Amino acid sequence: TNERIITHISNFRKVKRIEDVVIIFNKIQQKIPAKLMMVGDGPEREKAEKLCEKLNISDKVIFFGNSNEIDKILSYSDLFLLPSETESFGLAALEAMAWSVPVISSNSGGLPEVNIDGISGYLSDVGDTDQMAENALKILHTNSALQTFKENALLNAQKFDIKNILPLYEEIYQKAIQLLK
Repeated sequence: TNERIITHISNFRKVKRIEDVVIIFNKIQQKIPAKLMMVGDGPEREKAEKLCEKLNISDKVIFFGNSNEIDKILSYSDLFLLPSETESFGLAALEAMAWSVPVISSNSGGLPEVNIDGISGYLSDVGDTDQMAENALKILHTNSALQTFKENALLNAQKFDIKNILPLYEEIYQKAIQLLK
């Protein structure tokens, strides 16, 4: 089967817009075979589980709770959903991209720095679940599109590799030391 694996990982707080994750997934699974992996735990989990029941998709959504198997889960994932109200940096998105998983996210906070629209995934306005679902389907629709986005996600994540970031910090520190002399 050509079933797509879609993943969300967070602390399930209101700011993460967990119900949007479920709504986006529901729109995706109406068009293509898919499963949703919900990893993490928090105050919004119960609401999300109830919404899955209401939408009759509980059989397609797996709530893992907190897991030490994040890497394993990401290694099987085709798409990462992060429709947060805001993210200071988007570490969860970067982690997904490091596993070659494209990201559908909101365009708020630090997310646009990590997730490049149309390259490593897509950015949408907070709460625009229709556009997020549409963009997800653009990525997931064909194996070739998915493969391209997976490769781009990994390439983009590598920009944030310590080997690339550390010299930038060292340069800043060197300049600061020069100013102090």
